[in-house]
Amino acid sequence: MKRAKGMVYLVGAGPGDIGLLTLRGAELLGRADVVVYDALVNPDLLRLAPRTAEIIFGGKRSKDHAIPQDELNQLLVAKAKEGKTVVRLKGGDPYIFGRGGEEAEELAAANIPFEVVPGISSVFAAPNYAGVPLTHREHCSSFTVITGHEDPTKEVSGVDWGLIAKTPGTKVILMGAGRIRRIAELLVAHGMSPETPVAMIQWGTTGRQQSIEATLADVADAAARAKLLAPTVTVIGDVVKLRSKLNWFESRSLFGQRIVVTRTREQASQLSRQLLERGAEVLEIPTIKIVPPTKHEEIVEALSGLNAYDWLIFTSPNGVTSFFDYFFKAFQDLRDIGGVRIAAVGPATAAKLRELHLQVDLMPDEYVASKIAQALAEYESIDNLRILLLRAEVANPELPKLLEDKGAIVDDIAWYQTVPETEDLTGAAAKLLEEGADWITFASSSTVENFHARFDLPALLKKFPQIKTASIGPETSKALFALGLKPTVEARTHTIEVLVKALEDASK
Repeated sequence: MKRAKGMVYLVGAGPGDIGLLTLRGAELLGRADVVVYDALVNPDLLRLAPRTAEIIFGGKRSKDHAIPQDELNQLLVAKAKEGKTVVRLKGGDPYIFGRGGEEAEELAAANIPFEVVPGISSVFAAPNYAGVPLTHREHCSSFTVITGHEDPTKEVSGVDWGLIAKTPGTKVILMGAGRIRRIAELLVAHGMSPETPVAMIQWGTTGRQQSIEATLADVADAAARAKLLAPTVTVIGDVVKLRSKLNWFESRSLFGQRIVVTRTREQASQLSRQLLERGAEVLEIPTIKIVPPTKHEEIVEALSGLNAYDWLIFTSPNGVTSFFDYFFKAFQDLRDIGGVRIAAVGPATAAKLRELHLQVDLMPDEYVASKIAQALAEYESIDNLRILLLRAEVANPELPKLLEDKGAIVDDIAWYQTVPETEDLTGAAAKLLEEGADWITFASSSTVENFHARFDLPALLKKFPQIKTASIGPETSKALFALGLKPTVEARTHTIEVLVKALEDASK
């Protein structure tokens, strides 16, 4: 039986901010068999693809081509002929200076079905994030887009700089960082004022964004001083004058800060989102992942005797997720949990329980496990009460001892285990080792221990003295103290919001 042809989607990945990917693009990534992505694509988008997807880097930077264009075209055809769903992830929009048209032609010639998903282009997105509107009623009503990096094999330039200089409105030049001096000279030579305002934006819409303001007369020198390299977008025209009033992105509280998030991949998004919204560049480097515990016998026994417990104590969101994964394999109805009371350590754990519409009966004021014993004793006498602790396989023995000292009958059962995460799908770990960061955040003692096992934290801090550390609370700080380190900041209460506020205050 002849295998059905696959499908190729040419998807615009947007200019860099992962939030600017279209809903259609995210949906297609979520069901891709193969993802072929470019150098200018934010690699964090690859996490939207299934773990089983084949990920292929097809990026091109100037003369450094990972896969020559002809071979890349044939790769798309070959993967589709295998019956696979292929997402060709391209920076910006596929049809704007991205050679998407050539790839689509090749697919059409091979009779491969394809779809083009438009993307937000850096043409307007980068200026937007730098506070420069391309049109404005008081300044201009049109803009012209020009490539600053033509095909080097062309004998005659395809850009009529004389015509461009005389055309009214804003000029937007893509990929012109290496030729900005010559471009400025040509525009002035053809009649533009040397005092015409210019903005250059590197890595627009991302936490790495860097912008300069200059004029045609001095923009090349200003770019050289700022060491601006590709990818850049250059905006020429009076609209650049509005930047001082409209520069909303670069004024955010954590703009320019590179911050490492070490939570599990599933938990990282909450912290990452808050950091990104404050303008930070985020490197997600999960140091642990959650896997099933090594023993299951105690879990089976606990579930079969669930109604015998007086209290369930959850010490982390992971415990909630793991417990109910097992619970719903054994029971079909949440009411089978019975009349047991529920205690939670920390608002994140409580929020996870509320997602299941479960009321939390007790949460200590201090979000550390050892305080739960005192809070329980103040709530009621726990003498002879049966308590089920739902924790990780390796956990601090202090809590069950404190409960037993107060007379409770405690079953301390592992519902999951944390193991080191070594995958570097997005290249964030390699970037940290090569370039360093401004902050490393730790949200649990296990993230400290596993991060140290992977990177040798004291050695990393010695290599990059500018790196500061942020701890979510005392228990996490203890793990840093054990390495002879002191956190630069420690959240006053054990929440992501307070941790972010501590970073903001320290970055002022």
